[in-house]
Amino acid sequence: MVNNEVVQDTAGPELDLIFGALADSTRRQMLFRLARGSATIGELGSPFGITKGAVTKHIKVLERSGLLKRDVQGRIHRCEIDPASLNRAERWVELVRADWEGRFDTLSDYLEEMKAAEPANQPTAARKEPGVQ
Repeated sequence: MVNNEVVQDTAGPELDLIFGALADSTRRQMLFRLARGSATIGELGSPFGITKGAVTKHIKVLERSGLLKRDVQGRIHRCEIDPASLNRAERWVELVRADWEGRFDTLSDYLEEMKAAEPANQPTAARKEPGVQ
């Protein structure tokens, strides 16, 4: 059911870095902004009201995870999204989704078999009142 090549591709510390970077809402919002096109570090940090040092730390986490590429031209640092890491995370999510869908399908089949094995018109036992025989 599970393709070993996909499992190998989604194993290892790279995914830990990707999902660790995505775990922070500020970094997710920065990536969402970068989905519209490249931006400077100042442009990425301006909506958050945080220090330039804090913005730089977020950028470094995104860089280490491979989610962001930075192009330095003098004092200007332009950032853009790197889709390769997002694609890798997406493959992992799809692998897990496919595995769980397969498990739910198996469970559904089992429940249908159990339902079909029940006698069709089996009367339910009459409830007795407490103290009545």
